[in-house]
Amino acid sequence: MKNPHLYGVILAGGSGTRFWPLSREKFPKQFLRIIGEETLIQQTVRRLLGAMPANRVFIVTNEQQADSIELQLIDWKDELKENLILEPEGRNTAPAIGLAAFHLMEKDPEAVMVVLPADQVIKQPVKFQQAVKVGAQLATEGHLVTFGIQPTRPETGYGYIQPDRRTHLCSKGTLSGYRVAQFVEKPSLQKAKRYVRSGNFYWNSGIFMWKASAVLEELSKHNAGLFRSLKRIHALWQSGDSKGRVPKLYKQLESVSIDHGVMERSSRAAVIPVHFEWSDVGSWSSLPEVGDCDDDGNVRYGNIVDLGSTNSVLYADQRIVATIGLSDMVVVDTADATLVCPKSQAQNVKAIVKELKQRQAPEHLEHRTVHRHWGSYTVLEEARGYKVKRITVTPGKRLSLQLHHQRSEHWVVIRGQARVTRGEQEFELHAGESTGIPPETPHRLANPGTTPLEIIETQNGPYLGEDDIVRFQDDFGRVKKRKA
Repeated sequence: MKNPHLYGVILAGGSGTRFWPLSREKFPKQFLRIIGEETLIQQTVRRLLGAMPANRVFIVTNEQQADSIELQLIDWKDELKENLILEPEGRNTAPAIGLAAFHLMEKDPEAVMVVLPADQVIKQPVKFQQAVKVGAQLATEGHLVTFGIQPTRPETGYGYIQPDRRTHLCSKGTLSGYRVAQFVEKPSLQKAKRYVRSGNFYWNSGIFMWKASAVLEELSKHNAGLFRSLKRIHALWQSGDSKGRVPKLYKQLESVSIDHGVMERSSRAAVIPVHFEWSDVGSWSSLPEVGDCDDDGNVRYGNIVDLGSTNSVLYADQRIVATIGLSDMVVVDTADATLVCPKSQAQNVKAIVKELKQRQAPEHLEHRTVHRHWGSYTVLEEARGYKVKRITVTPGKRLSLQLHHQRSEHWVVIRGQARVTRGEQEFELHAGESTGIPPETPHRLANPGTTPLEIIETQNGPYLGEDDIVRFQDDFGRVKKRKA
């Protein structure tokens, strides 16, 4: 029987740095199809559904990613439509988890939280669900539970957990729970080798279970300032925050992980060594852990033409990518950016993203093709004062009724049938026909047909950012966002 008080909390505010150029700030790793037909966040939701109904799954993210997450989780749109918890900005995992705990406490004082990142790979969901059952038992008894992963190598990029074998807390089947003897944060290689040899240290999976009340008690005890601030923020959120104080208060929160802020200080920490295959897929070099390799040890995706390469990651998003005689290399090609580096340097991709942000290069932010609830748009060309897009609208869908202050738009239909609202006018356009939308003019584009609508849109103006938009009516709830 499923635990009636069990809730899932998915942390989905990733920055999109580790898998650039395939991931971007507005399209982080959790949205990628790294293994299988579903994206990582879709797999994470489905993994939880073996332990709870979909309406008990909550996602903590930020407003910038909210639309993309809703689009990713369209299969569960009815169950999850009120289950997004939006942070004004990311402040690490302790504030995100604390905010979710306050939210669940209000719904259910006995709530037990399964907290997990949106972007991990777990190949054996049944074993995961078995571990959740054992974790729920310990969490109900007041423990703060984490899952420990059996190390397969002396990894220096993970934290380690040592169980106290003298304090056996529970057993169920092949799983046992213990008090935590110590946490070790990202050890040196020498220490990591020693931990692996000992057989009594586990990787910290970043997956946790606890009662919402218990984690808040420990947060109050070990980080009282953060607890008080989150309590105030939650109260303002519930009251409607008419003066807009939440974003300012949230920005002032200490950026601290739940490991440092609570787990490493708590006497209630427990660990369950688990047996499922797990990877946080931390960089391009880790793909061979979860992906299919050819006979030469290469992970290949897309239209790759290779001669004699070994142990490499080769990714072609659209174009043909030809490689010859590479060894231990990463080659990733997308429509607007290409990455080439040794696998040993793949962790430094985040430094490239930092440099792109400093240059204000758009390639760190999003792809040329951006998917929306109504279809997609692709930026074909952009320069000072103008931007050209190809817009595709799914049959029966329409964009929001909107206006722009600083740009005009000109639409040319290249395929399908368009219904255009422009000011007080409404009319239809077909292939080869066009119309213009002046600044400050309410307008809307819709596809009343049964085939995709494609138009070319040319924007002109001093500012062409996507935030120059005022929505009056929207089929996808974007006129008013849910706030944290």
